[in-house]
Amino acid sequence: MKQHLRHIHPLAWTIIIGTMFGRLVTSMSIPFLSIYLTQVLGASATQTGFTVAVSSLAGVLISFYGGYISDVIGRKIVMLVSVFGWACVFFGFSAAQHIWVFFLVNTLNGLCRAVFEPTSRALLSDITPPDQKLLVFNLRYAAVNLGVVFGPIIGLQLGSAKSTFPFMIAGIVYIAYGLVLFLQFSVHRASLPVHGEARTPKLLEALSTTGRDKVFLPVLLGTIFCVLGYGHFSSTLAQYLAMNTHFSNGGKVFSYMLSLNAVTVLVVQYPLVRIFSRLQPVVPLILGNACVALSLLLFGLPGGVPLLMFSVVLFTVGEVLLFTMMDMLIDRIAKPEWKGTYFGTIGFNNLGNVMAPILGGLLLDQFGAGNGPAVFVPLALTTALGLPFLITAHKRLRIREAAEVSAARQVGA
Repeated sequence: MKQHLRHIHPLAWTIIIGTMFGRLVTSMSIPFLSIYLTQVLGASATQTGFTVAVSSLAGVLISFYGGYISDVIGRKIVMLVSVFGWACVFFGFSAAQHIWVFFLVNTLNGLCRAVFEPTSRALLSDITPPDQKLLVFNLRYAAVNLGVVFGPIIGLQLGSAKSTFPFMIAGIVYIAYGLVLFLQFSVHRASLPVHGEARTPKLLEALSTTGRDKVFLPVLLGTIFCVLGYGHFSSTLAQYLAMNTHFSNGGKVFSYMLSLNAVTVLVVQYPLVRIFSRLQPVVPLILGNACVALSLLLFGLPGGVPLLMFSVVLFTVGEVLLFTMMDMLIDRIAKPEWKGTYFGTIGFNNLGNVMAPILGGLLLDQFGAGNGPAVFVPLALTTALGLPFLITAHKRLRIREAAEVSAARQVGA
């Protein structure tokens, strides 16, 4: 294990560590945005839902192009522009005082994230040998959750539900992240892949290629519903707890749930990945979808804090199964010259994050936070709609890989 860690590219370590600090500061602020908007600015649940959702909507609209353009002009330019732009976005959050300003700045937040995230994952794929990719992708995911372990608790202490000051800290951290990336790109320029020498696919060609992929398309459609279920955790659930009179301090309960979520990821990630890495990567997505849907059902039942915490653990198991193997699945499906395009296109599944706060906000406005089953049963059922698509993708991937093995044997013979 130590030997594998020593051979990880320094730039990959920069992305992994930068991801940890980035998620630390964003989890201090972003998850509390819906509570801040409702309790401080007096926005309705539906207004808050649209304001939170616009980030994901912007991401859906730009994520494909963000990954594609990194295939065209290279990862360095795209990552540096987006990370410094992201820092400016957080400074914008810290200065915002009106709901329309939050709406605008959160739109830009989604744009920056949708460009930076697929490009950084494509770069990790570029600079990592095949036998180390599962380790590197999972180190990145562990870094995300290590940051989220402490972020919500720090945010609670800083008063994130009542203040925008933590966004200022996030902006400073992202400036530091960008400076370190710039330095590392300069130092390791010779070992980075060169873009632009091979024929660059046109945008419509790239779109049609991913759209015709009979395995990728149902994966994309299925994960939209997975992300829809996942998105309720930081939007609908946060509002539900803040508005529910059964909880004396819903914001505090929610911050502990966020930290429990992150701690559970760190505990179960390695054993789950070790078990499921032997199987086709669509299988964990199927099981993960089922776990998230069941946990949403439990969130709405009257069981108090203990049931909420159990539901968080179940939700987290589903989250790990979904997201630890998704990068490996995309890497397995995509051809080398299309990596950025595929990692960008899978960002369309953030349509689920667009729908989650809107659907949750509408249900909360219609039924109220006191009627948990009426809110969470529809959320669980819509999440489970991803299962047929993922099962279809699993069957098609098995057929494709069996055909590839057969063709390789014929060539060898």
